[in-house]
Order: sequence, then C-alpha cells, then structure tokens
Amino acid sequence: MLSGTLGYMTERKPPGVSFESWIDKQIREAEARGEFDQLPGAGKPLPAASDTTYDELWWIKQKMAREGLSVLPPTLALRKEAEDELARALDAPSERVVREIITAINVKIRDVMFKPPPGPPLGLKPYDVEEIVRDWRERRGRHED
Repeated sequence: MLSGTLGYMTERKPPGVSFESWIDKQIREAEARGEFDQLPGAGKPLPAASDTTYDELWWIKQKMAREGLSVLPPTLALRKEAEDELARALDAPSERVVREIITAINVKIRDVMFKPPPGPPLGLKPYDVEEIVRDWRERRGRHED
C-alpha cells in the first residue's frame, strides 16, 4: 500500500517550493489515497513517556520490558534465582526433587561465595537441605519418606 507513497516521496522537490511544503503535500496526498489507513497502531495513542529527558537507549529498554528481560549484576541475578528455586523446591512433588533443586542452587551459591563476580556482595549462604526438606514435609503434613 505504501509503494505509491514511496514512488512519490522519491520524486525530486520542484524548484521554488519549500521543502516543508513539498513534504506536507506528499503526506496529504498519501492520506487522501488511504495509504496510511492500515498501518499498525493506526488510531492508537503513542505510548506515554515516563519523563521528558531523552534516553538514547529508550528502544532497548522498551524491548527488554516487552520481552520480560532485565540486566542484573550476577550476584543479584543469583539472589533472585535462589529465591525462585527455594519456592520451587517447597512446591516440589517429592523429597527427591526438593533435594535436587536445593543441591543444584547450593552449587551456584558456593561458586559465587568462593569466586565472587563483580557487583554487590551475594549476601547468601547455601541452604540447609535438611531444613528445607523439613519445611517441605510440614507443608504437606508428611513424615519420613
């Protein structure tokens, strides 16, 4: 649909016509032909900016927000992962799975404790597997498996 517009927009500006007037005329003619009617987002408001300062990375930030991505220092990412894994362990279907989840996250925690990456301190110590298993059992009203 925009192919006609592109043809017109590639024409040379006539002498004696201001650039702005020539562009405005091209846009008006394309609108009259309906060439903008089916564009994505037509009739929708532009997303509101949270502030008025210009940010060169605005498009990257919007893409990351749409994709649900974030960039955290490695220790903060591990804190979040440890929290998520603890919750997953407490909802696990069996004691074996609880032990696997907690053992795996403890390996990562120990690695960071002994080889800290750049960024804020981890502030975590490995989980006590037996304590987590006890919590898991209590939540399910189970005793020894």
